[in-house]
Amino acid sequence: MPLNIETFSNAVGGNAFYKAATHPLAANPARALLAKLRANGAVALYDPHNLLAAFDAFYPLDGIEIAGLFVQDVSHIGRAFRNHAARPVTELADCRCGTVLIAGFDTAPATAQIRTLAKHAALVSFDEMRLPADMITDRSRYLSNLNFATNFIFFRDCDGHHTRLVTTNYWGGYGAKGGHIWFRLFDDGGNALAEWRQDLPAAYASIVIDSKEVRARFGLPPFTGQLFAHVVGAAGHDIVKYALDTYGDAGDVLSCTHDANSWPSNLYAGLPAPNADENVVLWVQNSHPNPIEGGEIGLNLMGDANIAWLKEPVPAFASRALHVSALLPEARWPQQIEIRAGKHLVRPRYEVVAKNGRRRISHPNVEREDLKLDETLPKLGALLGKGFILPGPVLPLKRYRSAILPTPMSSVQTRLPVKLAIYDRNGKKAAEHSFGNLKRSDSIALTANELLNGHIDGGYGHMELAYDFAAGAEADGWLHALFRYEDVETGHGAETSFGAHMFNTLITYKGEPQSYKGPPPGLSTRLFLRIGAPPLDTMCHLIYPASLPWHDVSDTALILMSEAGEEVARRVVNIPCGGSHLWRVNETFSGAEHKAAGVHGYAVVRDTTCRLFGYHGLIGTNAFSLDHMFGF
Repeated sequence: MPLNIETFSNAVGGNAFYKAATHPLAANPARALLAKLRANGAVALYDPHNLLAAFDAFYPLDGIEIAGLFVQDVSHIGRAFRNHAARPVTELADCRCGTVLIAGFDTAPATAQIRTLAKHAALVSFDEMRLPADMITDRSRYLSNLNFATNFIFFRDCDGHHTRLVTTNYWGGYGAKGGHIWFRLFDDGGNALAEWRQDLPAAYASIVIDSKEVRARFGLPPFTGQLFAHVVGAAGHDIVKYALDTYGDAGDVLSCTHDANSWPSNLYAGLPAPNADENVVLWVQNSHPNPIEGGEIGLNLMGDANIAWLKEPVPAFASRALHVSALLPEARWPQQIEIRAGKHLVRPRYEVVAKNGRRRISHPNVEREDLKLDETLPKLGALLGKGFILPGPVLPLKRYRSAILPTPMSSVQTRLPVKLAIYDRNGKKAAEHSFGNLKRSDSIALTANELLNGHIDGGYGHMELAYDFAAGAEADGWLHALFRYEDVETGHGAETSFGAHMFNTLITYKGEPQSYKGPPPGLSTRLFLRIGAPPLDTMCHLIYPASLPWHDVSDTALILMSEAGEEVARRVVNIPCGGSHLWRVNETFSGAEHKAAGVHGYAVVRDTTCRLFGYHGLIGTNAFSLDHMFGF
């Protein structure tokens, strides 16, 4: 059974109590609170905000003598917790107990209110597991999401493999002043290897954390684990976004991924099965301060009810390499795998390791359980034009193979009616294909090179996955796919996955076209592009998708930023509506401009006329990487 916790709701956003309870610095105070309760006789539980069950999921109240459960809201009267039915708080005066636990934070008002009902009892609360005062951003309300701008990062430095996190202080752009990031590095056993604070730089200045530097600074042994980051002083965004490069001492070690969704899910999907010459490793990284017991993490082929369970426990904050073939030995690409994560994992990473030693890293996606099929969507037709679009690059055909695998990503998707269109760089349709009405168990990968017979005007373009309502009417708006790329000269690969959105239309539908800032429709672009260190070059593939016809061409600024967050240079490009633009940083900006930007300079893609979708990657002589970009 998944953990009995609410982590994230698409209606109201993240649940700050979840992050408050599972923060690494909250674990020891929470356990001390439990020890105090066990030692002080009968305990009355006052749960005015319905937080007790979530607390109990991480810090079980075993061994505590519960004298009664009390609530404030009359609609909560009678709800059960540990075989106790909730009673109105006004009956607390009749409860014989030595202690009352107020299940909440900022409990000074509640303490004063119930003192007359519990005159002789000690009053304690979750305030005893608050973070230190200098780690609180919003001091007026402890359970403000801005107090828990946190995330986990897959972090490794061993055997010639390194990781580098790159982002920018975008919080400063929303008015944040000062602040810092608190880091704690965990090894594969969940042990804390290092802990430090790093001051936030000026607004939009670069932030770079390199595993090689961290290991040298702290004199650490080789490690593969996770880095926990907590931004103190955040504004505008409580989401910690980053690009993460995995690079090596050898030139054939190169891959990239990006920020994790910082809210654990019960299900993830889109994990690819291995090819015959590959091994797929799912990195099971415990995001919580208590162990994952054996039999709580499982894998099954998509559409197959037979689940294989990981029998070994995973300690708190620990990492385990789960080889897909160990649980599903018959699984083969293009089959895809569903992950039964039980809300124990912030979106995990997986690594595909070929027999020639080359690796690529990516992530599965959150499989939603809250969606219902939408009977309205197929009937809207021309009103929404193309409707939901999932764009992905078609890299230069002479050098790369570009493939797509549609991936069911919600529990109600028993059928997936989808089609694929491929466009050249100028937005002219070059090929199309209907997958038909795919069953949930179907796994069909198509390669753009074959559909195009090896040719496309301009050498590259992009593909768009969309609903095909001529094939079926089941739709929920949560359309996903995995894009896979192979360099035919080196054999190196990269892959990325994402979901569909509506793009560049004024009409809105259930929050689409979404906007990073303000209400929909989102009709502007600000994307972050990290720049690789020499001798690597940086590529960027910008796509201008449009659900309905929009501006004939974009007005896109490619802006080189210094590591201090200042503009160094800009170029303007005009991308045809429905087209794309593939460019390289070293060909776009001069050596003198790069020098002025500094070692950790980066680029921003800015357009106030339309919403672009972008992919970034690094290119070396013997390897490349590719993933989608983030906006801020």
